[in-house]
Amino acid sequence: MRIEEQPAFVLHTRPWRETSLLVEVLSLDHGRLGLVARGVQGPKKHVLRAALQPLQHIRLSAVLRGELAQLRSAEALDAAPRLTGDAMLAGFYISELVLRLAPRQDPAPELYAAFADVRQRLGLEGLAWTLRRFERDLLDAIGLGFAFDTDGDGNEIEPAARYRLDPEHGPRRLQRDGEAADRSAAATGHALLALAADAAPEAADMASLRRALRAVLSHHLGPRGLKSWELAAQLPRR
Repeated sequence: MRIEEQPAFVLHTRPWRETSLLVEVLSLDHGRLGLVARGVQGPKKHVLRAALQPLQHIRLSAVLRGELAQLRSAEALDAAPRLTGDAMLAGFYISELVLRLAPRQDPAPELYAAFADVRQRLGLEGLAWTLRRFERDLLDAIGLGFAFDTDGDGNEIEPAARYRLDPEHGPRRLQRDGEAADRSAAATGHALLALAADAAPEAADMASLRRALRAVLSHHLGPRGLKSWELAAQLPRR
């Protein structure tokens, strides 16, 4: 199958053989694609190599045969965001999430739109809120999301309560005498309602939202976590 003039975001690039690259992208109409870019290490291919950097927005043409597509051409559509520090790690994180959770060759235009949005926001506003919104939108786009303004039984979320996010069921309210371990990984009702309303919660509620969503993502990722989580754990806390 020929893929012509397809907009996509570069997720990951690694060397392959002596002069080629293996590239993973998130495309508008074909979902996540694996590409073989042959002969791009030569001195006259610097423009193409630059277009295949992570987070770059490109337009590509390729021929898809089986699991991987042969890249025919690629051009940058804009300048990739210049990220440093925490924002750079966040860029690695969002790309890694898509790589691990989005199946190949499964069209997901909602995910493409969510990635375009989070890419634009990195480094421009509150990073924690930017990532929580993307985690929510990613889960929705790949069919693993649930409502955040009602619990798994259809009851309205109570702001003062705490909820564990069951990956298969949705929010489950904790009892007041629940185990401390459950409470530490639970989100406040305030946080869930803010996420449902797309409005940034208070700092304490934001922290509870991160822990609760991490549990959901870990369930779907399986026993092998994310490299970006390992890197973040090694950084000094601020």
